[in-house]
Amino acid sequence: MDDKRSSGDVARPGISIRAAEIVVALILLGLGGLVVFDSVRLGFRWGSDGPEAGYFPFYIGFFICAASVITLGQVFFASKRDTGKVFVEWDQLRLVLSVLVPAAFFVLGIQLIGIYVASVAYIAVFMIWLGKYSWIKGVLLGIAVSVVTFMMFEIWFKVPLFKGTYNPLSVIGY
Repeated sequence: MDDKRSSGDVARPGISIRAAEIVVALILLGLGGLVVFDSVRLGFRWGSDGPEAGYFPFYIGFFICAASVITLGQVFFASKRDTGKVFVEWDQLRLVLSVLVPAAFFVLGIQLIGIYVASVAYIAVFMIWLGKYSWIKGVLLGIAVSVVTFMMFEIWFKVPLFKGTYNPLSVIGY
């Protein structure tokens, strides 16, 4: 995509393609290294009765590490003419993070307080913060969705969903 701005437009800085590639390659190198490390701990050789528990994960982790090192090499030895291209502008990144960060807190909330209570908070926050609804509408709809979900799974289908480490629903006997 060509970046054709008139002389009056101000360029919006952001994260360069090079920086994004380096960060992703380093993250994948770390994850691949973790897989290799744990596979060695489990045993990554071919035993007398077949492959040990870490055999296949070892090679997958090894190939992830190799691909990450190759990517890093390509980034560091690439021509310098591509270094200024923007991967994402700050405004775009803010929009993505405005969804990603609450979703991460939602996942953490599920672990701590369970899916029902975390869903109330998640729906309410999104409606109030991003949807610009009143707080009463956000909270009421969050509660309504969670109550319907609770009734459907816990009462009608008899399928208990995760209630969290600090189960706030223990107050009502669940």
